[in-house]
Amino acid sequence: MLDLIKSRKSVRKYSDKHISDEDLRKVLEAGRLAPSWMNVQCWKFILIKSQENKDLLSELSVGQAHVKNADALIVCIADMDAWEEAKITHISKPALNPAMQGENGLLIRTMEQVVYPISYMMLEAESLGIRSCIIGALGNEITGVLPEVYSKVKEKLGLSRNQIISSIITLGYEAEHTETTKVRKDFNSVVSLEKIGSEF
Repeated sequence: MLDLIKSRKSVRKYSDKHISDEDLRKVLEAGRLAPSWMNVQCWKFILIKSQENKDLLSELSVGQAHVKNADALIVCIADMDAWEEAKITHISKPALNPAMQGENGLLIRTMEQVVYPISYMMLEAESLGIRSCIIGALGNEITGVLPEVYSKVKEKLGLSRNQIISSIITLGYEAEHTETTKVRKDFNSVVSLEKIGSEF
């Protein structure tokens, strides 16, 4: 798994080769099986294959070309309604029940939860030889940019008021292989033992 994590990179230029529905299903299944706080599973995923919707989502993503040129997209939805639907009202401690943390707290916790399936889906794609890129620069309730486009997208995708587009994953086969070195901070600059600054 660590080798897979090391090999994954963001790819923005894709070939014309199509991803099979079988492999797309595997990627989405990885997301479905991701860890979930109180098993609420406050996420939904919309697979996008049509050029019309890819073009619209590229517009929402401030014109990022790889959104429209990817073979497929996964629109990742933070579903705020899921907490109420999960019927966890018997949990009366706010630390354990985000629904009691106010609208802002609930939004933060829900957006946080969607990160887990996103990571799982991108790693499953990588294991299948499918490249990906995560799109976070887009219009939504948090960024407040492109509100008219965002409203159009929400209507087109059938989203409710409390279903928020958190990000988009682009998927495709790499147009041309390029060797890249993954640049990350030194281990000891991000990992500490017991307190910040103490080496593990």
